[in-house]
Amino acid sequence: MPKKLLFLSALLSATCLLHVLPVAASTNSTKLVLVTRAKLPVDIATRLNDSALYIAEQDGLVQRFVQGKKTIALDLRKRTSASGERGLLGIVFHPNGKYMYVNYTNQQGNTEVVRYAMTATNTANVSTRTVLLRVKQPYANHNGGGLAFGPEGRLYVGTGDGGSGGDPERMALKISSPLGKILSLSPTAKNEKTNDLVVWSRGLRNPWRFEFDASNNLWIADVGQNMWEEVNVAWAAQGAGKDISFGWSAWEGNTRYNTAEPAQPHQKPVFTYKHGDAGCSISGGTRVRDPQLPAWKDWFVFGDYCSGRITAIWASGQTTQKQVIMQRNAGSITAVRSTAQGKVFVLTLDGKVLQLVQR
Repeated sequence: MPKKLLFLSALLSATCLLHVLPVAASTNSTKLVLVTRAKLPVDIATRLNDSALYIAEQDGLVQRFVQGKKTIALDLRKRTSASGERGLLGIVFHPNGKYMYVNYTNQQGNTEVVRYAMTATNTANVSTRTVLLRVKQPYANHNGGGLAFGPEGRLYVGTGDGGSGGDPERMALKISSPLGKILSLSPTAKNEKTNDLVVWSRGLRNPWRFEFDASNNLWIADVGQNMWEEVNVAWAAQGAGKDISFGWSAWEGNTRYNTAEPAQPHQKPVFTYKHGDAGCSISGGTRVRDPQLPAWKDWFVFGDYCSGRITAIWASGQTTQKQVIMQRNAGSITAVRSTAQGKVFVLTLDGKVLQLVQR
């Protein structure tokens, strides 16, 4: 869960270069429409041949929402609980729609990634529970939580650096540790021992939300330490993040952080913003492909937990060419996510599930 900090003065990122500007709608061309409410919503997912929206609630419920009604698709409340940055943190479905995957911290505070087969009644079959990954968490915060399908049809898991502050155990750049990483594993493995786990990317602080877009470009919103929030992009043509370091904790944004960590080559963020009125905790984002938002096609849209701002950036190569503030004061944003159909949703800690639509 993104952190809370006091706001400082407004400062925008030095990486936002205003040239070769793409055409985009005006800042007031979109609005947020309330779709439904949920308790501590943190993630959403959709499923092949299923018109419902599945909402992950931090306290452990996965709600299936369709035609104005909710039913429980999975109840993990005996296995997890919402506490700070702990709880049910991520959900995704296999592209074939047959399996649900969840990422949560168990009652001991450790990460578990689990697969469930779906039933004909659109619920998870708890008898098929298969643990694919367990990660011991040394502290209560920075648990990551994101799940996504990506290159080669594999399941990708975002993990934080283990918590506390400043990566005290220097996990994020350590290849032998699963912490501070994007991990890749086999989604159909029989168990944890056969999941073919691979460290895909490293050098991340708390990749609360990430995604592979329609072209398999990897977009990561990495929550910063005390000064900088950042968006990282690893383009598919350059490997989509495979074997890439994003620099933490040698670097926070483009600023040297832990000087005891060697300043090794790493992928610099495509966008950063300094703590202040712009916010202090990036809440993840999505690359727009909603046909109902044509002016924003291929813009990356993200939120900030502290300021409630929703911002869109246009990136080319490793440069952000333009940024636009789309919405202000949307609330304590926990996620900005796309469905399989491209619809863009914004989730807030006070229970709103909102859709970003054309005005």
